[in-house]
Amino acid sequence: MSGYTGKFITLEGIEGVGKTTNREYIRSLLEQTGKPCVETREPGGTPLGEALREMLLQHSHEGMSSDAELLMMFAARAEHLNKVILPALEAGNNVLCDRFTEATYAYQGGGRGINDKKIAELENWVQGDLRPDLTIILDAPVETGRERAGRRSAPDRIEKEQNDFFERVRHTYLELANHYPHRVAVVDASVALEKVQDQILHVMKQHGILD
Repeated sequence: MSGYTGKFITLEGIEGVGKTTNREYIRSLLEQTGKPCVETREPGGTPLGEALREMLLQHSHEGMSSDAELLMMFAARAEHLNKVILPALEAGNNVLCDRFTEATYAYQGGGRGINDKKIAELENWVQGDLRPDLTIILDAPVETGRERAGRRSAPDRIEKEQNDFFERVRHTYLELANHYPHRVAVVDASVALEKVQDQILHVMKQHGILD
């Protein structure tokens, strides 16, 4: 991505891979660049986005159609870009986002089976040429992630899906990394935290985010 002095970093992965813990580490690394870091999440990041997030994740909407889910994700994203992400980048800040469009390809594409072309059309409409400078995918076996997530909290509407759903999500994430190696990197999140963060530091240096 060009035109901004700040960096746009996104963090991805299935449930239980340690996004919350490692997001704080990535933020600390970004702050070492001397620029403020705006930390946000998807779906969410704005009052409208958070309201849509609640609708997407609560169990009262079991049986929501896949297309409705996809469109709500992009509605939240359009607001998020307009109100948070683009203003922060235009101000020269770094932006660190917990999930972005790669999650849509993984969950609604891989998981739900929505055609990638539909997602790409919405991506181009809502984002234009904007893509993250770096997407870090924290990767771990589905069983490992779900066991960790189960210790953390009760599952939401999407987290209740079966293992085969998350296998498809994980597979799609890895396919994205293979397809876009210049901006998507995979970190083995199944190892000890110190080793995970060593990989993150290496990836951020390798992709020119840190000196």
